[in-house]
Amino acid sequence: MRSSGKTGTRLQKLTELFAGKAYLLIIIQDNPDPDSIAAAVALRRLANSLANLQCSIGCGGTVGRGENRALVKYLGLNLRACGEIDYSKFDLVATVDTQPGTGNNSLPEDVRPGIVIDHHPIRRLTRAVPFTDIRSGYGSTSTIFVEYLIEAGITPETPLATALLYGIRSDTQDLGREAARADIEAIEFLYPFANKRMLSIIQRGKVPRVYYQMLADALRNARTQGPAIITELGDIDNPDMIAEVADLLLREDETVWTMCTGYWNEKLLISIRTSEESNLAEKVIKRMVARKGTGGGHLTYAGGQIPLEKGTKTERQEIEKHIEEQFLKAIGADAAQSVRLVKT
Repeated sequence: MRSSGKTGTRLQKLTELFAGKAYLLIIIQDNPDPDSIAAAVALRRLANSLANLQCSIGCGGTVGRGENRALVKYLGLNLRACGEIDYSKFDLVATVDTQPGTGNNSLPEDVRPGIVIDHHPIRRLTRAVPFTDIRSGYGSTSTIFVEYLIEAGITPETPLATALLYGIRSDTQDLGREAARADIEAIEFLYPFANKRMLSIIQRGKVPRVYYQMLADALRNARTQGPAIITELGDIDNPDMIAEVADLLLREDETVWTMCTGYWNEKLLISIRTSEESNLAEKVIKRMVARKGTGGGHLTYAGGQIPLEKGTKTERQEIEKHIEEQFLKAIGADAAQSVRLVKT
């Protein structure tokens, strides 16, 4: 695999930014997926190798999905809670696979990152960051870091290669979702260095018994409306479950759109999915949360969050009704009949 022409220039700028620094804080998504986790570990490897920086990885939420917990355990990661970090002790802050102002990370508003590397569309606040590498045409942020490692002449150790490979496979659904040529080449590069047995173990990560209760609740609440399936999980302590349910429901053979919601940390979290790349999930989620919260994503998958002001039952009902109406209107299914997915 050859890195893109821009990668060499950006690596040089990144190295210059590292110069004179001692402590780097890497902020990832509140509920990080494999791509976010792998990208953070890759940036830590680069910072260690290029400038001997001491690095910490900060996360504002939980690692809930079985596969993600298995990956964190395999890597031996000690993720620091964002609410317990003294930001003044770091002379450089980075965000990977997320950006300032997206709502899916816990970087304080008064802390300005010096580095943002991501594969999601660029956000307004990101434009003021000293170093940015935003490649929305890539299927994963991990792919960007594979190019950096190659450009820097660093051969990834087996755990890092395994994490990056799984991050790319996970975000692109084994190259079946919004994968670019660079993602394919990155997987080809990483495969000889990865632990194939561990990849299998991570994919079959163990889940707690409560997982099945949440899954049962999701199916019990699910209803079809035109080409869509909608469901709610209510209050949850595993936000990853929202996206997992949205993915699962999209497998129904007559369904083109899915939406799953749940409440966590005084916010309504939303995941939407579509099986057609022309459906522009990112635009749909932004329309749904407009002026109420934040959202973003890609052509076929997106997520958003709306903070609760009072947390009352009435407020929840109003937000849920608004989100559902906006979703159905955006996909042209607002006039369709609502029918329970499964008999209860």
